[in-house]
Amino acid sequence: MAADLQSVDDVKIDPSGIFKYVLIRVSQDDDSGAEKDIVRGWASAEYHADIYDQVSTSIEKLGLHCECQGGGRINHNSAEKKITVYGYSMGFGRADHEITTAILKSRYPDYSVTWTNEGY
Repeated sequence: MAADLQSVDDVKIDPSGIFKYVLIRVSQDDDSGAEKDIVRGWASAEYHADIYDQVSTSIEKLGLHCECQGGGRINHNSAEKKITVYGYSMGFGRADHEITTAILKSRYPDYSVTWTNEGY
């Protein structure tokens, strides 16, 4: 039996700094059509694929399916409560930063969360 999508956190990112991130669509391996997008990012990842490989392995162990929707960078300034989403992934392409921003705003409602397609 696969885990419920609600058991997968919407956001797991480093508490501060500038780092790569990926937007991942997680779905149940059944005919329900249930899916959700999640954001993952941390500074220890040299490549966007490092993040996706680690996350996809843990998601698939839950009996769920996942697919990378693209990547970029996050500038997380916890002291000023600001998050900026920008850039792209060479391997996965640019994530839809508008979707990423909406997910981050729900996790960090007291933050200023913005995005731009500028920069790498």
